[in-house]
Amino acid sequence: MLIDPSPLWLPCIAAFVLAGFVKGATGMGLPTVVMVLLAGVMPVSAAAALLVLPSLVTNAQQVLAGPEAAVLLRRLWPMFAALVAGTLLAAPLLAGGGHAVSPGWLGLVVIAYALQALRPRPWRVSAHSEAWLSPVMGTLAGVAGSATGVFLVPSVPYLQALGLERDALVQALALSFAVSTLALAAVLLRHGLFDARAIAWSAGMVVPALAGLAAGNALRRRISATVFRRAFLACLLLLGGELAWRAWG
Repeated sequence: MLIDPSPLWLPCIAAFVLAGFVKGATGMGLPTVVMVLLAGVMPVSAAAALLVLPSLVTNAQQVLAGPEAAVLLRRLWPMFAALVAGTLLAAPLLAGGGHAVSPGWLGLVVIAYALQALRPRPWRVSAHSEAWLSPVMGTLAGVAGSATGVFLVPSVPYLQALGLERDALVQALALSFAVSTLALAAVLLRHGLFDARAIAWSAGMVVPALAGLAAGNALRRRISATVFRRAFLACLLLLGGELAWRAWG
């Protein structure tokens, strides 16, 4: 691990509670929130190491919660395979990313995701296009994820454009995040960034993430999902802009 996170234990716990809360309320967002909040106080690679186990645990819950996992794997395996390949191909971007550069790219990825998600008309992908588009989207998502630690663009908009039912979409997103997290962990291990200390700290963040997840699940049943989602995306725009400005402004 590149740094000792001990002096930052309180910001780390707060980031994972908030990230779990957002994931519980919206079905996604844990890696995004963690990376955006912690990229300003530690290298992107160190923040990515912290989120490995919380991301795996929370996504495993969503994968196992529905009956469509096997069907989705058969349908989406070209995208997942390409995602892993793209992540491994671009691994040096994360492993060697400078503290002043990677947060800026993370900011741009977050801004791009938020802007497309705020579109009044969602994207749609035809069944004919899916066969060749899945590996392309997976590769691009892997490269972007290796550079920033966040596997948002274009995998999330692509999965949302497939016309899946709500529960199947949540499960497909969880599968995508689980695969990308495993690929990310492999990259970090290969470059010595997910050592025993990083694993211990990542394990310690599982409970705060699950606590936030439970609170977010409870809130989702009480408020408008649309209002919360728009507020979340607006916050992402501001945070992404701040990261990019800090890096290059």
